[in-house]
Amino acid sequence: MTEQQILPKHVAIIMDGNGRWAESKGKHRVFGHKHGVKSLRKAISFAAEKKVQALTIYAFSSENWKRPEKEVNMLMELFFTVLGSEVKKLQKHNIKLKIIGDISAFSERLQKKVLQAEKDTENNSGLALNVAANYGGRWDITQATKQIATLVKQGDLAIDDITEERFHNTLTLGHLPAVDLMIRTGGDHRISNFLLWQMAYAELYFCDVLWPDFNADAFQDALDVFASKERRFGQTSEQVARR
Repeated sequence: MTEQQILPKHVAIIMDGNGRWAESKGKHRVFGHKHGVKSLRKAISFAAEKKVQALTIYAFSSENWKRPEKEVNMLMELFFTVLGSEVKKLQKHNIKLKIIGDISAFSERLQKKVLQAEKDTENNSGLALNVAANYGGRWDITQATKQIATLVKQGDLAIDDITEERFHNTLTLGHLPAVDLMIRTGGDHRISNFLLWQMAYAELYFCDVLWPDFNADAFQDALDVFASKERRFGQTSEQVARR
């Protein structure tokens, strides 16, 4: 690829297929989740290398609590371990970590680990890495609505001042641009309650690669498809060409 390739500012990834990858090898699903962490490291490094501004990954949805208790407990422990082991690497590469979602449902020790990891990286100015944990797009919109409604009730905000921009800024990723490219691995073609507002104009890229097999080449394939798209945002091709 040339240096002039059009790149997304904000990439979101649904990391799907860990369990199926493990089962295909005769292993427990836990084995797939652990290997998925290795693919995540590669994706973060690749995004940072490409100068992507923000990378948001779907680690644990609000619906994932419905999974078998043993798997959920393992995911929580894996999350705790990864937070502890990866922060120094994020610091070394100037990556800023933010956890989005309702972390109040997590254990106290995990909540403390989350807050400490965010604090340790808050002054970094490189890639903005956002990990969606106990997150749902509907929850995000609901919590933003509650914040705005409270301001209106208190007399601090007029109804006519509620704009799309104001609403966007109240969401968990309000400090970042909207998602340009959403990648989902594992073969399913749905967004699964992920960043519903932020992906209004995102290019959606679905691939059959299971997440533990997702590497730099697979990431580049998604970027190549993104670069080939004409992003019109409601305009005609002629209008876009004149910009």
